[in-house]
Amino acid sequence: MRRAGLESGGSRTYADYNAVEDENERLVDSLHDKVSTLKSLSIDIGTEVREQNSFLKQLDDTFDSSGGLLSSTMGRLSKMARAGHNCYLCYLLLFSFFVFFVIYFIIRLR
Repeated sequence: MRRAGLESGGSRTYADYNAVEDENERLVDSLHDKVSTLKSLSIDIGTEVREQNSFLKQLDDTFDSSGGLLSSTMGRLSKMARAGHNCYLCYLLLFSFFVFFVIYFIIRLR
């Protein structure tokens, strides 16, 4: 098969084909650079996702342990309230008010 334009005196010359070939090479290089950038970006995103998952796992473990501690504290508080010693409940209420007012005055003085 003969190429039209080369042997038969067509309007295209070797310089035109070389110019097109050079343009294609430039576009391929540009595409290669963009693909490399996307690859490094996706690797960075994957690393960030793994770090965030690790952080969320630690946070979940902390909340689980805090929930267990809060649950046991509420159980003890309920047990104390059912014991019939209202004196302890009054002390707890007074202590809560005291802490509230101390925090209020500390914030007020700022």
